[in-house]
Amino acid sequence: MNELIDLLLHFVLNVVVVFVIIRGFYYPKSRRRDYFFTFMMISVSVFLMIFLLGNVKLKVGFALGLFAIFSIIRYRTESMPVREMTYLFVIIVLSVINALAEDASFLALIATDIFFVLAFWFCESNRWLRHVACKLVRYDRIELIVPGRREEMIADLKRRTGLDITKVEVGHIDFLNDTAILKVYYDPHGEGINTVDTLTHIPREGE
Repeated sequence: MNELIDLLLHFVLNVVVVFVIIRGFYYPKSRRRDYFFTFMMISVSVFLMIFLLGNVKLKVGFALGLFAIFSIIRYRTESMPVREMTYLFVIIVLSVINALAEDASFLALIATDIFFVLAFWFCESNRWLRHVACKLVRYDRIELIVPGRREEMIADLKRRTGLDITKVEVGHIDFLNDTAILKVYYDPHGEGINTVDTLTHIPREGE
């Protein structure tokens, strides 16, 4: 009976903390329900597996082996952005801590989880860190990419995209087709994260 109560207390704590992190910090900006489901189910699965198998004297080695498995799998069906990978890693860490911290007091465990929540709040808050989004643009007015006409190019991009552009970097230049690839930095003004902005190259037709 004591083991069941201990399981329920640790499980509820883990689910509450993970839910607060995902629902309070991740989801409002990304609006990705698929990752919301993935993070929650991975947290529950990792916690139950480690808690129930924790009596086997593997402890740290078992946890490190679990990280190695996830680093190999890496969800090969889709390239996961860095932000999502960070959340996934932290959620696994939290689940491992909440499942294996049997010797630590419950108060110390709660304090550790609160530290994680505060860290996410600090890093995700626009009050402390200004978020700047970026996207790749194939630009057709190649005559404006020269340094002397940079301000004119930025004004043209602002007019055509409607974005509050703060910086532009010129990449690949195609003189044959009179186009250039620009990396445009802009202020999202509190909008959600645009998952298309994570593209590192402009896809070709048919990709």
